[in-house]
Amino acid sequence: MKAKVLFIALIVIGLGLTAISTTNNDPVIVKNSGISFSQVLQDDDADAKYPLGANIYKTKCIACHQATGEGMPGVFPPLKGSDYLFADKVRAVTQVLNGSNEEMLVNGVSYTMPMTPQVDTKEDAVAVINYVLNSWGNDGGTVTIEEVKDVKIIRE
Repeated sequence: MKAKVLFIALIVIGLGLTAISTTNNDPVIVKNSGISFSQVLQDDDADAKYPLGANIYKTKCIACHQATGEGMPGVFPPLKGSDYLFADKVRAVTQVLNGSNEEMLVNGVSYTMPMTPQVDTKEDAVAVINYVLNSWGNDGGTVTIEEVKDVKIIRE
């Protein structure tokens, strides 16, 4: 199962890299959008307000959920405007910490791709979820360490 998830992740990373193009020393442009990659990643002051979460997102989450937070329809769920995310912030922290193999219904679309654990600490999980809750026009509030104090970190 882990090999399958790794293989799929490598394919997705490859697909994500093909969506970005550069010419000479020009800024990286998200293909067909006219928006620079750095513009997409510096959305709504979330980078400044949640720098640790922004860094984690850009290194761990972006390959699947994309720079725009829109995911890949039918494969990786959107985080931008996600009813599933906003419904349970503690669940979101738990999934970032422990991964998830459960089906997710996000904005009426079913997602069954397993999610591997992304971070090792509750602090990192809270940081990235707070970044996501407040990026791409999301107004999802925040989650605190106190709210996730009972979340167990499970590694198999």
